[in-house]
This record gives sequence, C-alpha cells and structure tokens, in this order.
Amino acid sequence: MAWRIEWDEQALKELRKLGASAARDVIDYLRKRIAVADSPRRFGKALTSDKKGLWRYRVGDYRIVCRIEDDALIVLVVRIGHRSKVYDK
Repeated sequence: MAWRIEWDEQALKELRKLGASAARDVIDYLRKRIAVADSPRRFGKALTSDKKGLWRYRVGDYRIVCRIEDDALIVLVVRIGHRSKVYDK
C-alpha cells in the first residue's frame, strides 16, 4: 500500500526555513518510511486536546504534524518545526 504525501502551504514555508540537512532528513523520512508503510500510524503518535485528529512524527529535534486521510491514502503535512515550537500555533 502506498500513501501519497501532500503538503499544506504553511508546512512548505516551514520546510523552506529549515536548514538543508534537516529538510532533507524530513523529506527522506516521509518518502522512505511513511509513504511505503501499511499504516503510517505505526510510526507516529496521536495528538490530543485541541490537536485531536492529527499525528506527529519525530525526526531528530524536529516534528512533522500530519492529518491522515485513510479513504484517499493521503498523509497531509500541516506543520513542521523544532520540537519546542511546533505545537505553539
């Protein structure tokens, strides 16, 4: 089963602000681990409270916040950032 990775505009802006190495690590993680997984939930953690319905993945000190759309096999990246700031907004 192959999942399609899609990007929210905000996430693309945040990705561009990361350093080249960190951005490459994030993209590689999504392509090599999440896109080819039977279930992308296996590698992430469900968020709670006001972010219920979103999932997060850890890549070093960075977090990728996604919405998983099972019916369309889409993982929509909504936020990317350092672990200390990604959940603020």
